[in-house]
Amino acid sequence: MSAGDSEAARIARARLPEGLRPETLAVRTALAPSQHGENSEGLFLSSAFVQPDAETSARRFANMEDFTYARTSNPTVRSLEQRLAAMEGAEGCVATATGMSAILLLIMGLLKSGDHVICSRSVFGSTISLFAKEFAKFGVETSFVSQTDLGEWRAALRPTTKLLFAETPTNPLTDVCDIRALADLAHGAGALLTVDNTFCTPALQRPLALGADLVMHAGTKYLDGQGRVMAGSLCGANRLIVDVFGPTMRTAGMTLAPFNAWVVLKGLETLALRMKAQSEAALQVARWLEAHPAVARVHYPALPSHPQHALAMAQQSGFGGAVVSFDVKGATPEAARAAAFHVIDSTRVLSIATNLGDTKSIVTHPATTSHGRLSEAQRQASGIGQGLIRLAVGLEHVDDITDDLQRGLGTLTT
Repeated sequence: MSAGDSEAARIARARLPEGLRPETLAVRTALAPSQHGENSEGLFLSSAFVQPDAETSARRFANMEDFTYARTSNPTVRSLEQRLAAMEGAEGCVATATGMSAILLLIMGLLKSGDHVICSRSVFGSTISLFAKEFAKFGVETSFVSQTDLGEWRAALRPTTKLLFAETPTNPLTDVCDIRALADLAHGAGALLTVDNTFCTPALQRPLALGADLVMHAGTKYLDGQGRVMAGSLCGANRLIVDVFGPTMRTAGMTLAPFNAWVVLKGLETLALRMKAQSEAALQVARWLEAHPAVARVHYPALPSHPQHALAMAQQSGFGGAVVSFDVKGATPEAARAAAFHVIDSTRVLSIATNLGDTKSIVTHPATTSHGRLSEAQRQASGIGQGLIRLAVGLEHVDDITDDLQRGLGTLTT
């Protein structure tokens, strides 16, 4: 085979046929391999890329072609972006250092002083703080509304509304919003809808297919899948990803490190398997918790008792995801908090941590961790009580997870 034939074959490997299923895209989508023919995507640790001549260098820097400087482009990061975009059914993707930096890029790229955002009040605590405190400093106003009441979203619309932001299911109460209905509402007002798809991932839910304009991910969670690195992303049409967020990213530099990109790239290959296995285990745990006398309420979309159960099953491929939250019984907020702490501290298998999406099951107390920086009024508005425990179910045997919870739940007085 000649050198030209070899190059053609190498490039052809990156040109996948049309109609491949998401599981195949999660394994095969990437840049073409290098001249060495590596089967696992290469990890390119370089802050700069040598140009063949000054004219080519000038053209590439002017048009942001190929690879010039690692703040703007890197082959490993590009492979991750292409793979995640394919899985979400998007034209493009921009990867960021964290999930929160993806939201920062979103607002910096889209909005200016005087613009208005509508956001669910049930989203992740840091997201609330970012909208309510940090963006407010620069004149971007946010209205927080019920996750599930479309009427509140509609009533909050203003002539200056540019963005609707929803997280579904929410962290930690797993409230589910109607993505298609919110998309119709946003578009009717000349605004965009962004959906945080961290909990479901494209393995279970594809918001763009339901009308959303942008999908945001905290790739630190399930996209990585083993609690190793931080990452974030935005997926959507190239008119937004390339034309709007590209210039902002090049200037502000919320750049994903190549090593982190490579880890998440590998995590995507097993995403569908993990999400389905962890969702099935979470449902078993949720059923067990719902029957426990020390538990006041279980929040999990796959349970028929969940208020948005039917909607969740339709949007999430019939799965509830891997996060289960539950309230332990307590006569007062102080008693509920003491009971929750007792359950958490009695575990011997579960990890007490604030992350989720790991193969190791993680338990946490949202009111003092993920939502600890919010005021008590904000927590109450979000439904975060002192007796609430969030469990991110991993890949341990289900009986070992329930046995570990029973150490504390079984010794509570009800």
